[in-house]
Amino acid sequence: MYFTYIIYSKNFNRYYVGLSADVSQRLKSHNAGKVKSTKAFTSWKLVHVEKFDTRIEARKREKYLKSAAGRKWRKNNLNLL
Repeated sequence: MYFTYIIYSKNFNRYYVGLSADVSQRLKSHNAGKVKSTKAFTSWKLVHVEKFDTRIEARKREKYLKSAAGRKWRKNNLNLL
């Protein structure tokens, strides 16, 4: 089982999209500053999770959510601001 997730830093108004087999442990890593691309923007909150049977499916969704169309989807479906 794999998950595509979106986390949000309210302090910096930033999103991060990723995939993991263990989302709760991954979120702890983000908030502990152990992830290079997110350590400058700590205080992350999990805002969206999708479940997939394979890593390949989760990766495809992650890539989509990082695209322009995926950013538009986030804007329309995740009302955080």
